[in-house]
Amino acid sequence: MPRTRLAPSPTGALHLGNARTFLVNWALARQLGWEVVLRIEDLDGPRVKVGASDAAIDTLRWLGMDWDEGPLYQLADPAPYTAALKRLAAAGQAYPCRCTRKEIEAASVSAPHAGEHELRYPGTCRPETPLPVEFRAEADEAWRLRVADEAVAFVDSLAGEQWENPQQTVGDFLVRTKAGLPSYQLAVVIDDHRQQIDRVVRGDDLLSSTHRQLLVQRALQTGPPPEYFHLPMVVGQDGRRLAKRHGDSRVAEYRRRGVPAERIVGLLAEWCGLGKRTAMNAADFLEAFDLDHLPEGQIVFGPEDDAWLLD
Repeated sequence: MPRTRLAPSPTGALHLGNARTFLVNWALARQLGWEVVLRIEDLDGPRVKVGASDAAIDTLRWLGMDWDEGPLYQLADPAPYTAALKRLAAAGQAYPCRCTRKEIEAASVSAPHAGEHELRYPGTCRPETPLPVEFRAEADEAWRLRVADEAVAFVDSLAGEQWENPQQTVGDFLVRTKAGLPSYQLAVVIDDHRQQIDRVVRGDDLLSSTHRQLLVQRALQTGPPPEYFHLPMVVGQDGRRLAKRHGDSRVAEYRRRGVPAERIVGLLAEWCGLGKRTAMNAADFLEAFDLDHLPEGQIVFGPEDDAWLLD
């Protein structure tokens, strides 16, 4: 049976854009008979906020979503990440790196990667040839994947054919941070593989990450990649991803102010092409949702949306 995951990161409260993505993921899964795994992606070090995991789970339940397995927490079992890093190091596919961001900035001729504030790594610590090395989990050093200078392609079920040369955009990217944690790019590949996730639904801000994850999958020989569905994001009126600068769009804040879940789901339903906004519950959304009606462009959150929720 196909499997997907709802994977909130406890770095803050879920906002309306997050809720739309999770609701689409959940509806697709329930319509098409996929199993749903709830995974808490809690590897983001100091950005993880106390209580945010429980708050995310509570918010998803309040909106009417359910799952078949979980919650599973990444930090609960670091062994699979360590094993993967040992394999990459022993095969000469990863190497240690002690460069600081300032050093990378000084050596790099490129601007930060669009939308991610990520500099292209210039290869300062990269060995000339792939050499087997020993991965030391206790060492205070980052590790990078050795990336070939070639395009990586895949076909997204919503965004269509995608091409990128990760060596040209980000260079050899991190698979382990200096804090001793696996990077997002490594962890998501390991978790999807061991949890048998073969359907991934997420925002299109992660399209570029997919090329890197495909490289990690190939290096670790995890088998066929998942089928990807990247949704256009919800943005503010300035065209940037939804954030504090656009006002308080947290679902929990609307709930605190007395907005019923049905009103939030109704707004999300309009943003999913299901007609004029009207209050509905998750079951109604599930019955009405049609992937073919999903708008192709970004959704803009504005004052009128906030006013309708609070009306």
